[in-house]
Amino acid sequence: MDKYLVIILMFLVAGMIIAATSQPFIEGLFYSMLGGSVLIILYVAMKERKEKQAKRREKRRSKK
Repeated sequence: MDKYLVIILMFLVAGMIIAATSQPFIEGLFYSMLGGSVLIILYVAMKERKEKQAKRREKRRSKK
């Protein structure tokens, strides 16, 4: 995972904790940060998947 994305993810999680523990529960802030966290996780998973597929293709080409 890219180090910048990890830092952003940490800030999003911290914001979710702050929004959840505040006295009037701030729904908009909590769910927007939750959505951002999910998007970052999905982006990283898709990026890693593409990299693995490219490596597999290169292995197949080198065997021939």
